[in-house]
Amino acid sequence: MHHPTICAVAAALLCALPGAQAGLYTKKSPVLQVDAKDYDRLIAKSNYTSIVEFYAPWCGHCQNLKPAYEKVAKNLEGLAKVAAVNCDDDANKPFCGSMGVQGFPTLKIVRPKKGGGKPTVQDYQGQRTASAIVEAVVQQINNYVVKIEDKSLDKFLSDKNETAKAILFTEKGTTSALLKSIAIDFSDVITIGQARNKEAKTVETFGIDKFPSLVLLPGGDAPGIVYDGEMKKDAIVKFLSQAGQPNPDCPAKADNGKAKEKKESKASEKKASSSESETKTATQEAPVIVETALPIPTINSPEKLIKECLTEKSHTCVLAFVSSSEDETAKKALTSLADLAFKHAQSKRHLFPFYEVPKSNEGAASLLKALDLSGDVEIVAINARRGWWRHYDAADFGHESIESWIDAIRMSEGVKKKLPEGIVASSVEESASAAAPEASSEPTPDATEDGNKSEEATPVTPEASGEPASDSTEDASTQAAEPTAEYETAHDEL
Repeated sequence: MHHPTICAVAAALLCALPGAQAGLYTKKSPVLQVDAKDYDRLIAKSNYTSIVEFYAPWCGHCQNLKPAYEKVAKNLEGLAKVAAVNCDDDANKPFCGSMGVQGFPTLKIVRPKKGGGKPTVQDYQGQRTASAIVEAVVQQINNYVVKIEDKSLDKFLSDKNETAKAILFTEKGTTSALLKSIAIDFSDVITIGQARNKEAKTVETFGIDKFPSLVLLPGGDAPGIVYDGEMKKDAIVKFLSQAGQPNPDCPAKADNGKAKEKKESKASEKKASSSESETKTATQEAPVIVETALPIPTINSPEKLIKECLTEKSHTCVLAFVSSSEDETAKKALTSLADLAFKHAQSKRHLFPFYEVPKSNEGAASLLKALDLSGDVEIVAINARRGWWRHYDAADFGHESIESWIDAIRMSEGVKKKLPEGIVASSVEESASAAAPEASSEPTPDATEDGNKSEEATPVTPEASGEPASDSTEDASTQAAEPTAEYETAHDEL
């Protein structure tokens, strides 16, 4: 049975079980659970930047992401919203489709526009770790904080804007996520400014002798008030509220009596037909694979092997070394890789290339010897540019097993081994062995692996910067499993 068919049958069986459509996150979870009806009010119209996970409870990668995602929610509490939508719920399927969700988990960052209007929505393509997600969201928090220098102090104080003002005096040159969130809370109510300790005139004007210090200027003839409490959001918001109430986070639910009843009545009348049409729409949107996967390309010469995968500029390649392509085990391995390549191509997702390499190839023999591999069928992933390799060491060469291994590479999970010396060709050796330019079939630099897209993530153009520096030869399972100290104390640092 073809793998997608197996998945479809499994999903159907799961949905038929009691509680199968229950979400991953409980009511006690710090993750905000949003459905199609509440998304517009709670996320799209929120003053805060949000990150939203679109998931299915039966998805293995979604289950693996859950602990890290809940850490993200705890670390971003009060700074940004962390929400999740259960796309396995029939009521949410059309909405998930309209958001461009093609697989799970899909993460999207929703950033409100200054002055209102439709928010900006972009796919998150980074690592699936708490620290990486937190950092990406923090970078997207709107900054309404005014930078104050000695030369601009008089203008700031004499501004005709009649709102109250507050100034944070700090030794830091950057603006913390906490201060940004406070400026969002009091936008158009209290103007929030930040001054560094090196601005001598400004510091002397307010008699500041310790950092950080927060001063509230209520306005008019009222004297400034120095805050002496903890540098935590709730306490600071309470302090500033004496000069003006913070903005509500998002619009309140409509409660218009008869209008509400009328709306509910109409919704009830259309329930049966809409439910049927939504289910049909969701079914129609599901991709159907009807074509046949083509065999993966073959590398028959050592020169081509070097050119495609073993130069200083080469990105990730998956190489299947086989004694004979007619061998049953080899056929199974090559068919699995072909099916995977075809699956990703159908979804228009970038994926590093797969190659069949006959063991009779002189280059293959020397490479396998250097890697100490001698099996009739050996599959390895090599990144010559980064200097690492990974070995597929499972006995099963079936589709599911190989796909799990490929997914681990794409998400930088598992152990990376360092390539032995002499494997990677230098620029001189490369030019001598292949004068032709680098193959154009190479996908955008490790867009899938180093960009860490989701298991079935929506295709998004990778950033021009290519591979992140975090892609090293160390065990990726130890990388950023916990939030960084910077964000563990985000609420305490101004």
